[in-house]
Amino acid sequence: MPPEGACLLRERFQIGIYSPLEGRRFVIKGSLAGAAVYMAYDQGLLGSGTQGAEALKKAQAVLPPAIQEWTSYIGWELPPTPKFDFSPSDSWNKGVQTVMSALSVAPTRACEYTMEGWKYVKDLVR
Repeated sequence: MPPEGACLLRERFQIGIYSPLEGRRFVIKGSLAGAAVYMAYDQGLLGSGTQGAEALKKAQAVLPPAIQEWTSYIGWELPPTPKFDFSPSDSWNKGVQTVMSALSVAPTRACEYTMEGWKYVKDLVR
């Protein structure tokens, strides 16, 4: 005779219940995830910043005609896609430069703020 809580565990966590459909779902989902990673790698999205920027330019050139084709096939009308003048590598470089600039002046600013704070405290004590 099984222990008292065994049936409760089996019902709650479906232990011992296996369906071939679940195995197929796992294989299909794993295959789709693997294909997505492979496509991202193949298109250069997992490479350097310049490869990512080139992939973005290709996508911006290819996606609007493809979307237009599908919407005409389905019968929908969408507003025109906005034009972006955006370079991820330039934005990344600007962000890195801003952070490094802030870090380079941080010790000087910390000394200035400390002196201002001590001066404020001295004025309050007087």
